[in-house]
Amino acid sequence: MRSPQFSLRTKLILSFLAVIVLGGVLSLFIGSKLIRNTLLTQAQAKVRHDLSSAWMVFNEKVSNIKEIVTLTAAREGIRGALQRGEMGILIQYLGHVRSENGLDILTLLDREGRVLLRTSSPDVAGDDESQDEIARLALERKTVAGPQIIPRGELLKESKTLADQALMDIIPTPMAAPRAESQETSGMMLKAAAPVLNETGALIGVLYGGILLNRNYEIVDRVKEIVYKGERYKGRETGTATIFQNDLRISTNVKNEQGQRAVGTLVWQEVKTAVLDEGKPWLTRAFVVNDWYLTAYEPIKSVSGRIIGILYVGTLEKPYLDTANRVMRTFTIMAALCVVFLLSVLYFSTSRMIRPLQRMAAATQEIAKGTLSHRVEVNSRDEIGALAESFNQMTDHLREANDKLVEWGKTLEKKVEERTQELREIQAHLIQSEKLASIGKLAAGVAHEINNPLGGILIYSHLILEDTPKGSPHSENLKKIVRETTRCKEIVKGLLDFARPKEPQMVLTDIHELLDKCLALMENHALFQNIRIEKSYAPVCPRIIADGGQLQQVFMNIILNAAEAMNGNGTLTLRTSLDPARQEVAVEIVDTGHGIKEEDKRRLFEPFFTTKEVGKGTGLGLAISYGIVKKHQGTIDVRSEAGQGAAFTVRLPLKRTSP
Repeated sequence: MRSPQFSLRTKLILSFLAVIVLGGVLSLFIGSKLIRNTLLTQAQAKVRHDLSSAWMVFNEKVSNIKEIVTLTAAREGIRGALQRGEMGILIQYLGHVRSENGLDILTLLDREGRVLLRTSSPDVAGDDESQDEIARLALERKTVAGPQIIPRGELLKESKTLADQALMDIIPTPMAAPRAESQETSGMMLKAAAPVLNETGALIGVLYGGILLNRNYEIVDRVKEIVYKGERYKGRETGTATIFQNDLRISTNVKNEQGQRAVGTLVWQEVKTAVLDEGKPWLTRAFVVNDWYLTAYEPIKSVSGRIIGILYVGTLEKPYLDTANRVMRTFTIMAALCVVFLLSVLYFSTSRMIRPLQRMAAATQEIAKGTLSHRVEVNSRDEIGALAESFNQMTDHLREANDKLVEWGKTLEKKVEERTQELREIQAHLIQSEKLASIGKLAAGVAHEINNPLGGILIYSHLILEDTPKGSPHSENLKKIVRETTRCKEIVKGLLDFARPKEPQMVLTDIHELLDKCLALMENHALFQNIRIEKSYAPVCPRIIADGGQLQQVFMNIILNAAEAMNGNGTLTLRTSLDPARQEVAVEIVDTGHGIKEEDKRRLFEPFFTTKEVGKGTGLGLAISYGIVKKHQGTIDVRSEAGQGAAFTVRLPLKRTSP
């Protein structure tokens, strides 16, 4: 007997070691993901809360400017000096208000929107500001405030200092969308405007003021102070806040590699697409200038709702990743110690298993030589003892098995013959299926070919009937020809509709209007004279994307079948409902007719199956209706018992999915 390359003990130890190591690696991997995701999820939730705090600071500044402008516009001294044309008093007073409240601009307009006084540049006046979006609202007697993009030309009218403060070189930024221009000349301003009214409430002017945000770090530093309170990690400040003008950092405490504020850099391209282009908030990790941060971005909108910038807060991702890595290193060391301990225990436990197995190996060699009477003696009462007993039983069964092999040989041939017969039947079934498919194609072709001759027969029959006197004995025969030819055309049309269904023309369709139209078309039909119509429409039923003509064909078919089932006497109920959870509309048509037998329900939607008398139905109506509903990605089903009426339910989706 060839000696094994590896002993059983070695294989057991290696197997258990593989399981332990694999389990440990999986546990460490899953644990690492859970720990990291938990830490980052909690940190990201905090950043979302920090963004709310940043908006509070931002909006507080807007409200402060609005309050200053509103109170100043309402002062009696301003109103009186404006009415008397005392520009010297206005220059002195408004200039004091601007400097005392830290405003960059404070400008007075007349009631037509022309500039009367710029406190930052008194010599520049007379230009028309009536088209400014904030000033225009104030001219309509509204007090408004919000962020606004100010072109360089307007900033120069206020002061060259402001225009130079807004002027920024655009710095190429890693992972940012490239910009064609190299400089940004306009600026973002928090601006408020209020109407100036006289004693009678008439508009006599407009006062507006504002603060330029470009290179103004008051808001972002206050956010950082309130939210992050000077937190640092390995010498770096962890929390940051930024105001973007479009995708350009104009006010920030994010530092570049030189340790300076990163004004003039651009936002990450993916954030730009989500926030500026799509108007969505960004609430996940992002690349900020030169590192990864857990971030929150939301669009800044002007008073007209146009997106003009972004407000951002974020915290360094690295502290959370380092914390997760430290925890995982501790877990890894503990797992390694556990593996060493388990291997020691495994070595001693396998020794007790190996000895009985060695005795069994010697016994198998005797049996391999043909000594089937040899028995294994193992006295243990564990699984190995059970194995020895099974081994002894196996030798007994071998002798019995040899006798049974002959009998099995005889029965095998019979089973092969039975299986061959089954295969023949399956083959015949497949051939029959192919024949039916060919018949379907042939039916469509034949229907198409005989349609034109039938049309000719119908036309000439009508012509002959018109020329035949009413009392002629041939008149009734001609009427029968016309009637039966018309019926043939309907059958041909049904065959063509079934074999070559049209693609639906999908448009917005009102189900209730469609049902009412069907009822209007049927109300003068003889069958409906003694039928009571009950409608129970859903109070809210949105329009769906569907082919109204095809759905009308489905509903008309079901309604007409219901009327025929009631023999023109009973109650027809039309009921609609909306299922918001499944995003579908259900139309239920219920009659009080003779019902449908259980054996007929299974074949109801098969082509050419009908329960009507010969000559009164083709058996294609419900089959075509079934195909139309399937084309609309809907379902149609029926509930009925013989003598208890029938209920057809058509369910249609509110939104179609791509095929």
